[in-house]
Order: sequence, then C-alpha cells, then structure tokens
Amino acid sequence: MTFYPLSLTARLATLFSLLVAGLLLLLGLWLEHLIRGHFDEIDHMELTAKLNMIENLLDRVDSPAALNTLPRYLDDLLTSHATLSVSIRDEEQRILYAYQPEFLEPVKNGDVDSASTRWSVAGYEFIGHEVQKRLPLPQPIPVHVLLGLDITHHAHFLEDTRRYLWTGIAIAALLTALLGWLVARQGLAPLKRITAAARRLSAERLGERLDLQATPPEMVELANAFNGMLNRLEADFQRLSEFSADIAHELRTPVSNLLTETQVALSRPRSTEEYQDALHSNLEELERLARMIADMLFLAKTDHGLLPNPAEPVHLEEEVTALLEFYDALAEEKQVKMQLSGTATVTGDHLMLRRAIANLVSNAVRHTPPDGRIEITITHDQDMARLWVRNPGETIPADQLPKLFDRFHRADNIRNHHGEGAGLGLPITRSIVKAHGGDVTVRSQNGITTFCLTLPLSGTQRTSSEV
Repeated sequence: MTFYPLSLTARLATLFSLLVAGLLLLLGLWLEHLIRGHFDEIDHMELTAKLNMIENLLDRVDSPAALNTLPRYLDDLLTSHATLSVSIRDEEQRILYAYQPEFLEPVKNGDVDSASTRWSVAGYEFIGHEVQKRLPLPQPIPVHVLLGLDITHHAHFLEDTRRYLWTGIAIAALLTALLGWLVARQGLAPLKRITAAARRLSAERLGERLDLQATPPEMVELANAFNGMLNRLEADFQRLSEFSADIAHELRTPVSNLLTETQVALSRPRSTEEYQDALHSNLEELERLARMIADMLFLAKTDHGLLPNPAEPVHLEEEVTALLEFYDALAEEKQVKMQLSGTATVTGDHLMLRRAIANLVSNAVRHTPPDGRIEITITHDQDMARLWVRNPGETIPADQLPKLFDRFHRADNIRNHHGEGAGLGLPITRSIVKAHGGDVTVRSQNGITTFCLTLPLSGTQRTSSEV
C-alpha cells in the first residue's frame, strides 16, 4: 500500500484546525463544567433551604396536638412547590407525612444511596437528601425525613446546551479547517511563485528572478538565496558556453593544421625526408594539442576540487631559483636579465606551485623587450607570503586586466602572440593559487606589468616571523 505525503498546505491546514479544535474542545468542556456546577449549586441550595424549613416545623412538634397539625402545615408549605417530594417516617417505617412519594420510591427501595444522591424515575431527574430528626414530644420520637427535588428542567437545559455547544464546536472546527487551508494556501503563494519560476528555467531562460517587493519579509532571505542561485547558474552557464566555444575554436586550429599537413603529404608521392618533415610538423601540432587537453583537464579537476592537497613546506626562493636556471637560456637568447630577492616558506604542493610560478616567469620572459629586467621579489608579513613578478613591456589597458585570468583569453592586441600557448597559463596559475588558499592579482602602469601571488605562510615560517 502506497502512502502519499500530504502537501505543505494540507499539513498546515490540518495542524491549524487540530489546534483550534483542541482549544475549542477544552473551552467546551470548561463551559459545560461551569454550567453544570452552577446548576448543581443552585439545586443544592434550594434543597438545603427546603430541608431547613421542614426541620424548623419538626422542631415545633412538642405535643400530640402539634403532631396532628403537622401535615396541614407541611401541605401549606409544599403546595406551591411542585418540584418537591417529601416523606417522613418513624422508626417502624410508618409514614407520618408524604408529598408526591411516588418519586421517592427508588430511595425507599434501596435502589440508590439515600444521602445526597441522584436518581431517575418516570423520566424525571431528582436529587435528594435524607436526615434523621427527633420530634420534641414529651417522649422524643426518631423520624426519617427524605426530601427530593425535581431537576428535570435543569437536566434538559444542560442536555440542550451540550448538544448546541458540541454542534457549534464541530461547525467551528470545519470552518477553521477551511479557513486554515485558505490562509495556508495564501501564505504559501510565494513558494508557488518560486516553483513556477523554477519550472520556467531553461538554458534559454536563465534571466528569471523573483520579485522581492511582492515577497513576504519572512521569505525575503529565501528569495534572495534563490535569485543568487539563479545569478550563479546564469554566470556559470555563460562561462561554460564561452568555454565550450573557446575549446571548439582552439581545438579546431591544430586539428585543421594536422588535416592540412596530412592531405598535402598524401597529395602526391614524396621522398622519405619530405614525409619525415610532415610527420615532425604533425608531431608539433599533436604535442600542442596534448598540452591543451592536459591543461583543460587540470582546470576541470581544479573546478571540482580534485587536486591533491599535500601539506609540505615549500621554500619559494628555491622554486624560483630552479625556474630561473631553466629559463636562463631563453632569457639570454632574448637578452633579458632576471633578478630574485627575498625568501618565504609556504605549505602546499611544490610541483603545483612551481607550475604556477613558471607560468608567470615564462609569461614575463616572453613579453619583456630586449635588454629588459625581470624582477622577482618575495616578501612576507605575519600571515601571508607575496611573490612579485615585474617585467617591462607594453601597458595592458585596465579593462583587459580582469580578463587575463579568463580561459583562452589572449591580449593579442596588447602583446604579440607567438603561438606558445592557448591562453590557459594564467587561469591555471589562479586555480593553483586558489586551491592553496591564496590569490593572484595583476596591475600594469607606465610600461611595467606586475603579477602578485599571495599565499598563506607555513606554520614554521609564521612562528619564526613572530619571534
């Protein structure tokens, strides 16, 4: 058997109606108790008052003549009280006086308790009380006085009140359930708008946003979070679309070159040397293609947090020194000088950090004019280490600086592109630095371009700096 969960509207309406019905039930029980207690108090007061009047008459029976006149006085007393029943008996159960005794039969027969009790007879409800008295005759005579009071009209009133009360509570509970459903439906309308907006979302409609002006204050935070999610989705989708287009564009060039070289080589018979030259050319394009694919895979791992995260100390000056030795021949060929100063130790993966720094150094060597000087400076404070790479060259416009870290972006109009890369070096550098808890920035002014890597210091380096 399958059970389907209730909707949020149904749950709220049900809980609200149950709560109100419970409160109405408690209120009804309390009112019924108050009304019943009030009538019980009135009935017992009336019963006690009549019993006191009868006892006062009995206290005056001090002679046989008074005893003979007792029935007349009691008749005069009780004639106008049709709701009363009285029975006076002596020790031998002889009736000295009786008024509507048929209503006292259950007590006389012992069917009910005789002291302050209730009983029913012939469709009537009674309460009664029995006391023992002594007639003050010359010779005191013990008597039993049984008094009953008809409370049928009160019982009928209570029954009608109970019926009307519970009928009203039932109707109020139903109306409350309906009202609760309407209120819950209206209160959850913003959620329906969010749901409708989510249904309208598609690759072509990522611009949907919730109207905060029409959103209740309690749901503004949810609406802001939803709009923020849509903003991120739109930005990520836009970046993914651009990335896909860039990938297609970048892969098309080497593939087209390979295809062209192969078609030319196969267009006519050629010598072994010509075939070797064609294969060498294809090999270069394949290597370029392999590097591009490896870089894209690296960036994909970075986006998904799949990069290794070793916590080994990395001495920045040692890594930079090794890189300067590697690029020394290229720098000498271009008549570019390189200079290193400063030291700092960070925690991370030295191969990944070396790759990030290498991208900056190779970029500086590539774009520094002859007789230029590349300055690499390492500084640190209490918490962060900074590696500065400065090189002369053409000034990069301010609007181009944020785009330098975009994938496949090349400032071709600013720097001469020689075909060494696919525009993934700086994005890889940023991804590596971000994975190490740092950041990378760039500025270009007055013919000097400066990249700055910021990385958290290692614990040992931080402790020694503080000392």
